[in-house]
Amino acid sequence: MPAILDRLHLTYGQKLFLLASVPLTLSAASIALVVAWQSNAMATREIHALETQLIETKMQELRNYVTQARNGFYFIYGSAAPDDADAKTQVAQILAAMIYGEDGSFFVYDYDGTNLVSPRRTEMIGKDWSGLTDPEGTPITDRLIEIARAGSGYHDYLWPKPSTGEEARMISFVLGFQDWQWAVGTGVWIDDITREIAAARAGVEAQVRHTFLYIGGITLTALLMVSFSGLMMNLRERRLVDAKLKELTQRVFDAQEEERGRVARELHDGISQILVGVKYALDIARRRLSAGDARAGEALARGQENLSGAIQEVRRISRDLRPGTLDDLGLGPALKALTEEFHTRTGIDTCFDTVVFRNRIDQEGRIALYRIAQEALTNVDRHAGATRVDIDLRGHRRGCTLRIADNGCGIDRDTQDRRGIGLRNMQERMDQLGGALRVLSSREGTVIEAEIPLSHLLPPEGSMPSAWPGT
Repeated sequence: MPAILDRLHLTYGQKLFLLASVPLTLSAASIALVVAWQSNAMATREIHALETQLIETKMQELRNYVTQARNGFYFIYGSAAPDDADAKTQVAQILAAMIYGEDGSFFVYDYDGTNLVSPRRTEMIGKDWSGLTDPEGTPITDRLIEIARAGSGYHDYLWPKPSTGEEARMISFVLGFQDWQWAVGTGVWIDDITREIAAARAGVEAQVRHTFLYIGGITLTALLMVSFSGLMMNLRERRLVDAKLKELTQRVFDAQEEERGRVARELHDGISQILVGVKYALDIARRRLSAGDARAGEALARGQENLSGAIQEVRRISRDLRPGTLDDLGLGPALKALTEEFHTRTGIDTCFDTVVFRNRIDQEGRIALYRIAQEALTNVDRHAGATRVDIDLRGHRRGCTLRIADNGCGIDRDTQDRRGIGLRNMQERMDQLGGALRVLSSREGTVIEAEIPLSHLLPPEGSMPSAWPGT
């Protein structure tokens, strides 16, 4: 693309306009096509749902017709013997008289295929219609008898419509009278549904075409406006982006240096001094062993104790940098271990509460919430002067919320600058996840709430939850 523009000998402004407008034009055209396709697909689904609903209404109507007809002569059928010819004649006469609408009537076949009742087509009465099929080859009589033998059901096929004499699709409901071996049913033509659906489909297609044209016009207008505005704002936005990028880069460097300084201080103030103590203990033990002093074992014991402390300190630093519990067991156990370690180290009464909703939070959400809890506890230890901290982790319909509350002195002007970097880091973590951070502070304490959206909660695993809150 840039090489083509160079051969056209265009100015920088013209090249910039083309580079901005051509991709945007293609994108807008693609969006218009996708919208039109989705509109057509949605309309097709709605039409199909309408067709299904109309057919189901017809089918329910058929069932009601047959049920009402059966109730009308059940006092005869229920008390008659299987070979009661008079009862069969009475029932046949009743069904033959049940003509409704322009085309509606009842039919009766015995299980041998002989037609017993057909008021709209009397020429069929008394004849064996086994093997009868419609023009499409769909079995009619045999299938109706099969359904009647099974109890009841529906069957659709082509059948001449009395009012027009033309073949049309009909849905029949047939009910089996097992004592008499009769298949009794009625049918309704659905050509009116077909015409209605065809008209609705034609209307939808016309509407989709109009929508496509509207989208094209609106997109073209918006394209011109966006292109013009983009050209006017391009240089200014570039300067702003460069400034923000430099600021972000500097903040990344500052955060790295701060973390390196913290680790260096912990290594020097903690592990280094412990190891020096181990060295002195071993040196004392060596001299006492050389002199045959029985107290050499005491020096070795102190050295061993100091070495264990160094190991614990290394584990603590490693856990602060990246807790293994967070990856292995989830956020809940990691926060619980963090609160227990905080209580042991500071003596502040710390309570952690959560619900069991398994490992539902994705990796980005777990890391962000854990770091926010870690930063909040660090602020409590350094600045709050609190005697109690409550940490609560809950899942809800909007996502997941981590709440950290202390009963300290709150955030005042003296500590606000020192806590500013930590609070800003919390806010940036929530911004990256599309979440929200709320900080409420007063003289009675501080409450920090970090909420991540539902998009960072994984679907349920479907297994029984364990006793440990592995969120």
